[in-house]
Amino acid sequence: MLVPELWLCLSFGWAASLSPSCLSAQFRRPGDFILGGLFPFGKDAVNLTARSEPTLLQCERLFMDGLIWALGMRFAVDQINNSSSLLPGITLGYDMYDTCFEALVALQPSLLFLSRNGTTGIGVLCNYTEYQPRVTAVIGPHKSDLCLVTAKLFSSFLIPQVSYGASSETLSNTELYPSFYRTVPSDKNLVEAVLLLLNQFGWNWIATVGSDDEYGRGAQALFLSMVGNDNVCIAFEALIPTDPAEPSAKKQLEDTVKLINSTKVNVVVLFAYSLPAQALLEHSIRMGLGKKVWIGTEAWMLSDLTASTPNIQSIGTVLGFVMRAGTVPGFREYVAELFSSVEQEEFCRESRELGRLVNAEVLDTQCQQCGRVTLGDMWPALRVTTVQPVQVAVYSVAHALHRALGCTAKACPKTPIRSWQLLHFMNTLPFEVNGQSFRFDQSHSTNTGYQLIFWAWRNGTLTHLPVGSYDQSLHIQKSQIQFHTADQKEPTSECFRRCQQGQFRRIKGFNLCCYDCTDCPENTFWSSTDSTSCSACPQHQWAPTRSARCYDRTERFLFWDEPLAVALVTLTALSAALSCGTALLFLKHLQSPLVQAAGGGRSLFALLSLALLSLSCCLYVGKPSDGLCTLQQLSNALCLNGCFSTFVPKALEITLVTEFPRCAPRLLRWVTHSRAWLLVAASLLAEGSLCLCHLQLGPDFLVADYESLPSEVLLVCGTKSWAAFALLHGYNSCLAFACFLCTFMVQTPGRRYNVARGITFATLIYFVIWIFFLVIFATLRTVLRAVTQICTILATTLGILASYFMPKCYILVFRPDLNTGDYFQNPVEEEPEEDS
Repeated sequence: MLVPELWLCLSFGWAASLSPSCLSAQFRRPGDFILGGLFPFGKDAVNLTARSEPTLLQCERLFMDGLIWALGMRFAVDQINNSSSLLPGITLGYDMYDTCFEALVALQPSLLFLSRNGTTGIGVLCNYTEYQPRVTAVIGPHKSDLCLVTAKLFSSFLIPQVSYGASSETLSNTELYPSFYRTVPSDKNLVEAVLLLLNQFGWNWIATVGSDDEYGRGAQALFLSMVGNDNVCIAFEALIPTDPAEPSAKKQLEDTVKLINSTKVNVVVLFAYSLPAQALLEHSIRMGLGKKVWIGTEAWMLSDLTASTPNIQSIGTVLGFVMRAGTVPGFREYVAELFSSVEQEEFCRESRELGRLVNAEVLDTQCQQCGRVTLGDMWPALRVTTVQPVQVAVYSVAHALHRALGCTAKACPKTPIRSWQLLHFMNTLPFEVNGQSFRFDQSHSTNTGYQLIFWAWRNGTLTHLPVGSYDQSLHIQKSQIQFHTADQKEPTSECFRRCQQGQFRRIKGFNLCCYDCTDCPENTFWSSTDSTSCSACPQHQWAPTRSARCYDRTERFLFWDEPLAVALVTLTALSAALSCGTALLFLKHLQSPLVQAAGGGRSLFALLSLALLSLSCCLYVGKPSDGLCTLQQLSNALCLNGCFSTFVPKALEITLVTEFPRCAPRLLRWVTHSRAWLLVAASLLAEGSLCLCHLQLGPDFLVADYESLPSEVLLVCGTKSWAAFALLHGYNSCLAFACFLCTFMVQTPGRRYNVARGITFATLIYFVIWIFFLVIFATLRTVLRAVTQICTILATTLGILASYFMPKCYILVFRPDLNTGDYFQNPVEEEPEEDS
């Protein structure tokens, strides 16, 4: 137990002065710039001595919160003063005063803050540009009621005021309160979160109760103004007294409970601070109100006052939103170190010396209960009370000072700064606290979002279990919420019956809660934000008839693991293996008359091209992309050209020999032996040029088709330019047609192999396949489009192998006796090649 003298030691650099008028305390520390602090140290002095013992305990809890917030401010100031980069060479001081949760009490230190620096008087001037008040900025107070009073004063002098708890939407009016800021979200964000919670659970018949103060009235009025847009009906609304000790408070609370019971609602939204909330819950339990879903706010959800109400578990399910706030590293250790320091004589001696310096004539205040505070008393409150908003408030002013003074990382110029000069930097300056970035929005608030908290009772102990979060949108882990119903599912709270899944409400009359249920048609869904009509699904989603939501379309393409793809890939591998096997067989007999008559080394090149053409089928399996779509056509055209370009020299050779025998000896050197490779290279070069033209005119691209399939999005490769497509594949068709013209009428003397027939059939098979392919490819808009392309490639490859190469393989393997010069001799003997 601390004695009053030891409490003076605890202040360590704070000057404390005593007076029983308000049960409050004044703390001071000198510095280059003074911050005014308004904290609820006192114990709500109104009729305190007339209250019962439980109320005294409640007030002590409020006192603990105020003390922790004050320690949080001092902790932040010490951090900043010890920092070598934020305000180097500059120290922050503070004057802290108790508000006693009373507007009149808060006005006294507020007027002192406005007094001219070094005096106790406020100057009445026409121009306050050069006016230097006692403080540079003000931190606090916590409640909206007090801020509405003090913010007008400080805004008149353009002194920055940063509250760590006031959430009233009225304070968002920057024209009325241009210098007011807060490090908590406004009630508008809270109301939006509550409405989303109601909509997610389908609760449209509710009661709302608010405490009869600025916070309760403002939040409830805002809720009522916004609730109509969300098709939620208010069965009952009421205000409850903020002071349960008032003579009329008991009757008001009893009437409120009776009305809630008569409306038969299952959901009650409660906007109140901990004292009035605890009183309402206590009366609900005493009067036997049935179990309800209570939706609360941070003002009472985290308070142990409400949690300590006898038989509180019987009220039902408690859900509520609390501000998402991070921890303050080192703060608990800081508080523990302060309490351990009170036992040191040197510490206490310095504190007593500073205490003598207090001007007892200026707001002389007293805290008679401070001597009873121990670290054990504060430790439970440290686990619940949020300190980060106070720390962020102090740091926002420090960062604005840093920018206004023009500080560097090493030093700050000690130049006078007026309070109004900080406002510009507070409006525009983002700042970091403990690695987290903060910035005041247009309404001078910092919206850090909310956590949805569920009161979970485990072995009789209350646990604040996070079950969701809100940051522009609400996410709920419904499986973690155990409602008070028998099946632990959410109860219903409606005026009339609930529409079935996929039905929308057709309003009857003027009451939003009176409606008929109508099924939503296909590809529309019932939207929780517009319950009187069905909303069309976005293009990337679909919905069956009578659906409550849209479903993401699944992507449809030729998957690797589906049976058809497996069969085609297997066939692709066999085709490639057949081409490679044929090439190995030709390589083994490369110098034989048969292979030489088939083209020699060029036939190996043709077989390699066919193998690559087969492997290109793998480009059509799996999820397509723009790059794959472009590569599909290019690989197809180049590989096929590699094969046909080797047929051209042989076809020209046959034509010269059979149709132009007189010119043949002179021209054959250009289509045989090594010069034939020039024709192959020229053909490939021409095809490569057409590939570049194809890329310029319009390569194939990925198309997401939402129309062809009812519940899937078909990913196919679309043809951007049919002219480019015709150029790319038309050249191969020309080569095949030229080879066909050169060979289809050629006759071979008996007992000799007809090489021309193989080329004829190979090109003829190519044309037949591609005629069918073009008809199907231009009209088909399903996943079978890729299957058609694969089948076309495989059919072309196998057709060329079967018509041109397989007969020769048969001879090489089964009839080697035919592999002779007589059987495969050219119609005319070729002259040895001479260089001209």
